[in-house]
Amino acid sequence: MATSSPPPALPAGEISRTIIHDGRERSYILYVPTSLNWNQPPALVFVFHGGTGNAQNAIQMTGFHQVADQHGFLVAYPNGTGRLSDDKLLTWNAGNCCGYAYEKKVDDVGFVRAIVTDLETLINLDPKRIYATGMSNGALLSHRLGCEASDLFAGIAPVAGTLNTIPCNPSHPISVIMFHGTEDQHILYNGGAGPQSRLSVDFTSVQDSVEFWTAFNNCASQPQLTTFDDIQHQIWSGCAASTSVELYTIIGGGHAWPGGRSSGRPDADQPTKSISASDLIWKFFATHPKP
Repeated sequence: MATSSPPPALPAGEISRTIIHDGRERSYILYVPTSLNWNQPPALVFVFHGGTGNAQNAIQMTGFHQVADQHGFLVAYPNGTGRLSDDKLLTWNAGNCCGYAYEKKVDDVGFVRAIVTDLETLINLDPKRIYATGMSNGALLSHRLGCEASDLFAGIAPVAGTLNTIPCNPSHPISVIMFHGTEDQHILYNGGAGPQSRLSVDFTSVQDSVEFWTAFNNCASQPQLTTFDDIQHQIWSGCAASTSVELYTIIGGGHAWPGGRSSGRPDADQPTKSISASDLIWKFFATHPKP
């Protein structure tokens, strides 16, 4: 006699959730694809918006809904904090940046942990498959989570953002895949204060960020290098605990999500179409669970 599959644990589509953390009302959007297999605990990917953005911006820019539809995993799009009463001009406290969240010392790492706790009241997550990615300020937060929450996260995927949490003291090896344009004028590829940045922050370089993660994970010193179109792809293998570190450099690329949509501002950089960061991020995450 054939057995029927269990009913979905959560309805498909976008679900808005609100929690109280550190005395603040915080919110996030959870996306549940119809393709999710409830016979096994699902993977979870956090997608963090850029500075002055919000969860809806992250949904529109990255196209992660469609990747989740194709591969069957949960996506959480949290909202940062800001001075206004609505979800506008939001930022993350991500090391030495940014804006309201940094100035007010908002506990965003604790907020992310609280989201996982909130979801665990609803469903049984796969603890070995929790990941984080984000754009710009959201990329900086992804790095910070690698530094301060590697017990929880199996991998991070910063896009157009470098490691600015100093000191960074991860408790576990963690897989890292980064994307950055050589002509990014907000967070400079070679480090420093970007001429188009709204902040006077001296950002770490891409090279220094990658060197930290490869050294921490005890990876091979020399990467495998592939080049095509406007892309340079480096892979550092042999890392501890089956982790990996990868870097996609977009030659001539600006401050944008590869393969995604621009921020919509008239002066926004246009993303390369040679690769899809969202597709590559999920492929990387799917092959790098916690050991």
